[in-house]
Amino acid sequence: MTPPTPSAAAPLEVTDDVAEKPIASPDSKAGQSRSPGQLAWRRFKRDRTGVISAFIVIFFFVVALAAPLISQLYGKDPYTTYGLNTPGLLGDNGFPVKPNGGIDGEYWFGIDPQLGRDVFTFLLYAIRNSLLIATAITVFVVILGVVIGVTAGYIGGKTDWFLGRVIDILLAFPQQLFFVAFTPVVVAMFVGDNENTPTWLVVVSMVLLLTAFGWASIARLLRGQVLALREREFVEAAKVTGASPARIIFKELLPNLWTPILIQASLTLPLMVTTEAGLAFLGVGLQDPTPDWGVMIGNAAKYYQDDITFLLFPGLTMVIFVLAFNLLGDSVRDALDPKTKR
Repeated sequence: MTPPTPSAAAPLEVTDDVAEKPIASPDSKAGQSRSPGQLAWRRFKRDRTGVISAFIVIFFFVVALAAPLISQLYGKDPYTTYGLNTPGLLGDNGFPVKPNGGIDGEYWFGIDPQLGRDVFTFLLYAIRNSLLIATAITVFVVILGVVIGVTAGYIGGKTDWFLGRVIDILLAFPQQLFFVAFTPVVVAMFVGDNENTPTWLVVVSMVLLLTAFGWASIARLLRGQVLALREREFVEAAKVTGASPARIIFKELLPNLWTPILIQASLTLPLMVTTEAGLAFLGVGLQDPTPDWGVMIGNAAKYYQDDITFLLFPGLTMVIFVLAFNLLGDSVRDALDPKTKR
């Protein structure tokens, strides 16, 4: 006996198991939805060195911005000569009476020789001035380098040749010697021989000189990047559709240049911190009594043989900041470009 066959007219039932589509796993879906920025942030968070360096850099900038508030809460300022005003703080030789530069509960980092100013507040304002000047120079250097580098690479031709020769000339200059030689010349153009040089003029002169001779390396790097990108298919497609040069630069080229721009900026800022401090140390930057890292190191260099404490605090804080920022730059580079391996 054969089993009964189903009727042809009987409707076919589709079960839920057959109709149900496979569901992607949460991990794969999340991985597909992440943007390049989110992936870079995820890689950066895994780098302990980069995270610690970021906290240190942020701490320094917070201290710099909050220096007036910290000074007010501390109850002292960087300009008052406490050693001269208060008997018993300085000895007959001009050095603090107490050991280790006069460190105690009232003067946390001690007082400086001869004048007896509070080292702690002087260091706070030194960090503030140095970081603000270096940050301003870095911003101008990056902006000028991006504009000239992208312009030379995109336009090409005679413009590229002319800007390329300017870059070569600037890179051939011994910049440190040039800064030392020409900073007083620029200042003397606006101040007479018997007049006191205002601090703002020294700052403006340093910013202009360091910016004028600091953008060449960034411009050369971006010029090479743009020369390679302008021949890519997406740029050619934008030209075919009638996009203007400005739209191509801002919509097609710059989004692909953020990685080298950020890396160069992370390398430029600590360089400008040390350069600005070096100019102050050599006597052509900020001068005493204006607080500055270079001013503190220059003053401490006169007395370090008698007490190393005066050199310890400015030197150690500068080394920590520059090292942390350089390590942060390496971590940012690795996060933005996963192909690099340390």
